[in-house]
Amino acid sequence: MHPYVAHLSKDKKLQKLIAEQGEYKLRKKKNIPLHLCASIMSQQLSVKVAEVIYKRFLNLFDGREPTPQQVADIPFEKLRGIGLSNSKTNYVKNVARFAIDHGMDEKKFSKMSDGEIIEYLTPIKGVGRWTVEMLLIFTLGREDVFAVDDLGVQNGMIKNYRLDNSNKKQFREAMLKKSLKWSPYRSFVCLHFWGWKDRQI
Repeated sequence: MHPYVAHLSKDKKLQKLIAEQGEYKLRKKKNIPLHLCASIMSQQLSVKVAEVIYKRFLNLFDGREPTPQQVADIPFEKLRGIGLSNSKTNYVKNVARFAIDHGMDEKKFSKMSDGEIIEYLTPIKGVGRWTVEMLLIFTLGREDVFAVDDLGVQNGMIKNYRLDNSNKKQFREAMLKKSLKWSPYRSFVCLHFWGWKDRQI
């Protein structure tokens, strides 16, 4: 059993969610630039549609995972043709170029804190804080990321802790304050809130 289960189970609400959903695991993945591109492609899309587009993307490279150079070299129209908007196509290209020029590998990131990675990647046009937080959780396997701006996490906080969200700034501060108790395992709290949200549908 992961240590997060005992730590978060001190909170009765989370204990209930963990009991209902079971334990989550975080796995590190290779090819960080590719996963960042995939995250951009999936923005504002349902999981199903995002999967279809990502599959089409891989098919452009004969089903193989492309290098940043291959993504940078592929014609703009070919990328547009898989169902990406102009802006998303530009953002994917931006990530590829940034990876080529500045580096985006595991070795580099292993020496950086979550905050440093957010600062490093958000200057890329099309990459916001939320996108990097998803990368930290699902690709880099970081355990203490609290995605305060994620709608699923916000709804989880409102419903489970009766937080008032009428004032956005105060709501955000209240969420972060509450989350401090869950450190260093806040990524798992996000996972359980997302799991809870999926059961509400």
